[in-house]
Amino acid sequence: MTPLLGAGLSIVLLCGLLVFRIPMIVAIMSVVFFSNFMSGAWMLTLPQTMMSGISRFVLIALPLFVLAGGIMNAGGISGRLFEFARALVGSLRGGLAHVNVVTSMFFGGMIGSSTADLAGTGSIVIPEMRKNGYPADFSAALTASSAGIGPMIPPSSPMILYSAMTGVSLGALFLAGLIPGLLLGFLLMLIVAWLAKRNRWEAYAAFSLSEVVRTGRRAILSFGMPLIIVGGLVVGIFTPSEAGAFAVVYALVLATVVHRMLDFRGLYRVLANAVQLSGELLIIVGLSFALGSALTNARVPEFLVEFIDFATVIDSMYFRLLVLLALAILAGMILDPLIPVLMPIILPTLIFYEVDLVHFGVLMVIAVVIGQVTPPLAIALIIAGKIADIDQIRVMKANMPFFLGIVAFLLFAIAVPGLATWLPDLMRN
Repeated sequence: MTPLLGAGLSIVLLCGLLVFRIPMIVAIMSVVFFSNFMSGAWMLTLPQTMMSGISRFVLIALPLFVLAGGIMNAGGISGRLFEFARALVGSLRGGLAHVNVVTSMFFGGMIGSSTADLAGTGSIVIPEMRKNGYPADFSAALTASSAGIGPMIPPSSPMILYSAMTGVSLGALFLAGLIPGLLLGFLLMLIVAWLAKRNRWEAYAAFSLSEVVRTGRRAILSFGMPLIIVGGLVVGIFTPSEAGAFAVVYALVLATVVHRMLDFRGLYRVLANAVQLSGELLIIVGLSFALGSALTNARVPEFLVEFIDFATVIDSMYFRLLVLLALAILAGMILDPLIPVLMPIILPTLIFYEVDLVHFGVLMVIAVVIGQVTPPLAIALIIAGKIADIDQIRVMKANMPFFLGIVAFLLFAIAVPGLATWLPDLMRN
C-alpha cells in the first residue's frame, strides 16, 4: 500500500468515526495509531511528536484564557452586558434581535468562545425573545449565528490555537480579528433589520441617554479586560502567558469582589470545567501534530498542492484560498475543534503558496464559525435549539439568511485582505 493511499484511508477513518459520534480524542488517537501502523513508522516517535506539539510557549495562555472566560461567564457579566446593549440598540425596529447581536459582540470580547457565549447570553436572550413574540426557531438561529462573532473579537481561543499551530504573533492575530468581527456583527444587524421590516417587529425599549449612561457604568469594568490584554500584547507589555494570567486575576477580582456573584462553590465548578476543557484541547493539539506529521510524511501536502492547482481554473490566489477554505468548511462540519486538527496538514501548502498567515488566520476562524452552524455537527445550532426547546432542523432553516450572510462575508474577506491585515500593519509601523 502506498503512503498516500494509507493517508487517504486515515482521513476516511477519522471522518467515519466522528460521523458515528465517537469522541474527538478517541477518534484522532485511533487514526494516529492506524496511520503510524500503515506507514511502518517507529511508534516511539509518537509521544515525542505530541510533546513537541503541546510544548509551544503560546499554548500556556490557552488554559488561562479558558479559565478567565469561565470566571467572567459565571460572574454575572452577561446580565450587565444585556442591559447595556438594550439601552444602546433596543429602540431600533426589531430591537430585541439587535440586542441579541450586540450582546454577543460585547460578550465575545470577554470570553472569546462561541459555545461559552451561547451558554452565557442564550439563556437570557432566547427566553426574552420568545416572551416578546419572536419565533422560537428564529431566536435560536440568531443566537447561534451571533455567538460566532465571539471567536473573531479578541481575546479568542481559536486565535490562540492558530498562533500555536503556525507561530504567528498572537497580538497580530487579535488585532486582525477586530475589524472583521465588528463588520460581521454589523452585517447580522443589517439582516435583522431586513427581517424586522418584513415581519413588522417593533422596538424593544425607548431610547434614553440616562439609561445608556447608567447601564454603561455597570458594564464598563467588563470592557477593561480585552482592552488591557490586547493593548498589552500589541505594545509588548505582556507575553501571551502573562496576558492570560492577568486576565484570570482581573476576572477573579471582578466576579468575587466587585460584582460579588461568584462564591467558592461556583469557583470550584469553573476551575473543574477549565481543567477538563483545557486538558481535552491540549491532548487534541498533541495528537493533531502527530497526525499532521504522519500525513506530511505520506506526501499529503504535495497532493493538496496538486489538487488545488487542478481545481483552480484561473491562476489566482483568491481561488486557491477559496478551495482551501471550502475544504476547511467541509472539515468543520464534522470537526470541533477544527484548527488544531486541520492546520498541521495544510500549513505546508500555505507556506508553498506564500499565503499571508495573519489574513488566513481570520479566514480560518470564519470557517470555524460556518462549521458550527452547518450540519451534521452544528454544535451552535444544537446548543441554541436546546435552550429554545426546539428541533435542530427548524433552527437550521431559520438560520439560512444568517448562514448565507456569513458565507458572503467570507468571500468578501478573501477578496479584501486589508480587513484583517490593516490594523496589525498599522500598529507594527
